[in-house]
Amino acid sequence: MENLKPLTVTRRTFLTTGAAAVVTTMASSRIIASVGQKRSLGVALVGLGYYSTDLLAPALQLTKNCHLAGIVTGTPEKAKAWKEKYGLKDKNIYNYQNFDQIKDNPDIDIVYVVLPPSMHKEYVIRAARAGKHVFCEKPMALTSADCQEMIRVCKEQKRSLAIGYRCQHDPNTRFYMDIAKEQKLGKVKYITSAASYVESRKGHWKMKKDVGGGSMYDMGVYALQGARLAAGEEPIAVTAQSIVNRPEIFNEADEMMMFQLRFPSGAIASCMGGHGANANYLKVNYEKGSLFMEPFSSYNGNKGTSTLGEIKFPIENQQARQMDDDALAIMNGTPLLVPGEEGLQDIRIVEAIYRAVKSGREEKI
Repeated sequence: MENLKPLTVTRRTFLTTGAAAVVTTMASSRIIASVGQKRSLGVALVGLGYYSTDLLAPALQLTKNCHLAGIVTGTPEKAKAWKEKYGLKDKNIYNYQNFDQIKDNPDIDIVYVVLPPSMHKEYVIRAARAGKHVFCEKPMALTSADCQEMIRVCKEQKRSLAIGYRCQHDPNTRFYMDIAKEQKLGKVKYITSAASYVESRKGHWKMKKDVGGGSMYDMGVYALQGARLAAGEEPIAVTAQSIVNRPEIFNEADEMMMFQLRFPSGAIASCMGGHGANANYLKVNYEKGSLFMEPFSSYNGNKGTSTLGEIKFPIENQQARQMDDDALAIMNGTPLLVPGEEGLQDIRIVEAIYRAVKSGREEKI
């Protein structure tokens, strides 16, 4: 990867009193002790669908602080293919029945949950109770109650929980986050964001509401993240409209979700997450300028322009940067860039969005 230091600054304020420092040091020591003096942490991918196969596994060939050590799959053919391709040890290959035996495997330090959202809670909790640190893909879970339970168990087990919002590790995203944080262009006034692609697979889990399907959970959280990060504050209310243009495909879940956020400062955001159009952009209007990114949440890198200049910072691989940053934080006992609380906040807002669709009124967050 390029010679850029891993980003470890969080959006949250951490206590800096003497007492808090002592507690933090003690907690950090326990986490560091759990991974020993390893220079690279072993990662086991749970679920070998497209994202693991085409993006995470290749990214783990580029990482410095972690590496692919194991897999969990219910398909024997996949287990064989991955073993041959990546030289995995037989003892590091698990299925969903013997998953809990991973607790006895010192080769695996981190379990990365890459399953449909309805399965995130179960496997995050099982991984933490097996003594493993956890990376969890977005959206974190189906409900805020599930997110809170995941966070609680990981804290009880003294395990780290990072959410796979790769864009927060991208320097292009950090750029517009800093503009809001430092008010380099004055206050944020208006934001528009959209993250959408055309999904036409009938019967795919993304069309099944009970497993976490629907455009809001899948793509809407990107538009939501863009608005939250660009605003530099949390929304207090939302209105929303769900649109289905192809009921023969989307007969359970939303095809397009339009939602509008209101922030404490008076800033507003108009957002769209969808499975029925191609769109990936973020625009921010400030008191003293503007910013436009297209794309703003792409796998292949993000770019844009602003009153402060071009936004095009180099990054070799978002997923590699994300996993390296998080692995380094675990080894050093430092705060994660995107902890479980960040995923929880998104789901709280998603729940309010669905309430607004149902009520037809503005809903408080």
